[in-house]
Amino acid sequence: QVQFVESGGGLVQPGGSLRLSCAASGFAFSAYVINWYRQAPGKGREWVAAIFTGGDTAYAESVKGRFTVSRDNMKYQVYLQMNSLKLEDTAIYYCNVYYNEKDYWGQGTQVTVSS
Repeated sequence: QVQFVESGGGLVQPGGSLRLSCAASGFAFSAYVINWYRQAPGKGREWVAAIFTGGDTAYAESVKGRFTVSRDNMKYQVYLQMNSLKLEDTAIYYCNVYYNEKDYWGQGTQVTVSS
């Protein structure tokens, strides 16, 4: 079955950096678009970034220029490099794939930006 395991979250000061990882299994990873979403306390889930099968990327305006998504198809891994972190980036970050007409999510990893 489709599974994601996110890691790499933690506590960081404003202006700092974190690199999130997401290990995928249970589907033909290289053939699918992988998304990162986040959910801040008291808010809905927000799309952050996507990486397409050919390596093209797309970003929400709120993170463009600060976040970089990448993938390693051999390792079934996707990464989110987050730089210049802001207080408003505090959230749980999730991997996502739309596979066989269903959305799949990992358990998420907590990112807290605080001074």
